Amino acid sequence: MKYLLGIDFGGGASKATLLSHDGIVVATATTEYPTSYPKMGYAEQNPDDWYDAVKVGINKILEKSGVDASDITALCLDAATHTAVLMDDDFNPVMPAIYWTDTRCVKEVNYLKENYGYLIFKSALHNPGTIWTLPQIMWVKNNMPEEFKKIKKVLFAKDYVRHKLCGDYATDFIEAEGSMLFDFNTLSWSKELLDLAGLDINDMPKVKKPTDIAGFITKKASEETGLLEGMKVIVGSTDTVMEVYASGAVKKGQMTLKLATAGRICIVTDKSYPDKNLVNYSHLVDDLWYPGTATKACASSYRWYRDTFGGDYKDLDTAAKEAPLGCDGLMYHPYLNGELTPHQDPSLCASFTGVRSSHTKGHFNRAVLEGVAFSLLDCKKAIEEIGIEMGDTATAIGGGSASPLWRQIVSDMLNFKLITTNNSDSSFGSAMVAGVATGVFPSFEDAVKKCSVKVSETIPNLENHKKYLELYEDYKKIHDALAPIYNNR
Repeated sequence: MKYLLGIDFGGGASKATLLSHDGIVVATATTEYPTSYPKMGYAEQNPDDWYDAVKVGINKILEKSGVDASDITALCLDAATHTAVLMDDDFNPVMPAIYWTDTRCVKEVNYLKENYGYLIFKSALHNPGTIWTLPQIMWVKNNMPEEFKKIKKVLFAKDYVRHKLCGDYATDFIEAEGSMLFDFNTLSWSKELLDLAGLDINDMPKVKKPTDIAGFITKKASEETGLLEGMKVIVGSTDTVMEVYASGAVKKGQMTLKLATAGRICIVTDKSYPDKNLVNYSHLVDDLWYPGTATKACASSYRWYRDTFGGDYKDLDTAAKEAPLGCDGLMYHPYLNGELTPHQDPSLCASFTGVRSSHTKGHFNRAVLEGVAFSLLDCKKAIEEIGIEMGDTATAIGGGSASPLWRQIVSDMLNFKLITTNNSDSSFGSAMVAGVATGVFPSFEDAVKKCSVKVSETIPNLENHKKYLELYEDYKKIHDALAPIYNNR
């Protein structure tokens, strides 16, 4: 039997998935690494932590599966968008990578909005915000001039790791779309936007298709990872498009609901929908898009809560089940790093409100889950206002979708039927793409048929939905009351 390997780099961990050529997941392995927060509003990762995680993860995969490395035919990587690695001529990072949840570049964002908003929206289909690479690099230019002078190469997270594996210097067009340095109309780097960042077009990687073969495992990488020298390495793409694909969403109208570091509702369409409340990216499938909303701290809210107050997810869920719907007035707003849809406000802060002495830890646990779901309801209403046709069924993806309790809360909140599949994480999608790229699967659609199987349905409770809609009015009022305080800090 031969195998395909997909590896994802997320907000706090890398996951590897080994997929057989007949579409069966043989083994998975997860390796955590830190995100550091050295100052308020900062979020950074060490690029070499990703590569270290690859080495550990591959070792785990080979050990767990018993598969010989010579039987793995191709590797494909993915990672969170917007995470640029700024490097010198020798591909050494000049500083930690600014993670997309970082909000330090507010001043640069405001400058771009005031002076170049039309140019940016026309070329990049998005308004400036702190998640984008353009204002992040401008911040480096304005605040770290010595480091900025050293920048000669720019890659993104998965591309940096892939460079260490096979020595290429490239990215894919979906990743490039997430930089705010790329022209959606010409599908090429924009000189005007690069000028704003202080970069030259020669600094930028070649743009390829996600299914292109980037190169082959080098001798050095083989010695470091255990992979076979000469094995094919596929270009890959972003984590969200891999999750959308892994869930089986390859046709117009199919919808995914993501409970991961960020929370997203994405609908597969046959065109882009430029709007301040949507992130527009091309799909892996030609002529399709997956415009989507984004709530910034989704599963990362639950992880922050777990790490700060203790416990594991299973125990937190068990206690949360004992708390009633609405948590007896306790409410959480998930603005740990500001918020995207619908507020586009990096100054917002997370909060618990309505705390009483009668509240237990279970109430707080459930409030976090409900607070994220309220934010996703904000996202749903934004899509309705834009006018994208939306059904009543979505495939739940991301690590948070493993929680039956959270799925039910979200299903009730949004009045969506939520489907889960046997595998829908991005590393699984990357392994499928490796198969498409190398001819193991004749097409994206064929890979879905062979690999993706529905395993559950969560049906919304209409009575609970009505109760949540009433509480949603309080959720909005609390935001409106607190936002001016945060904006004046």
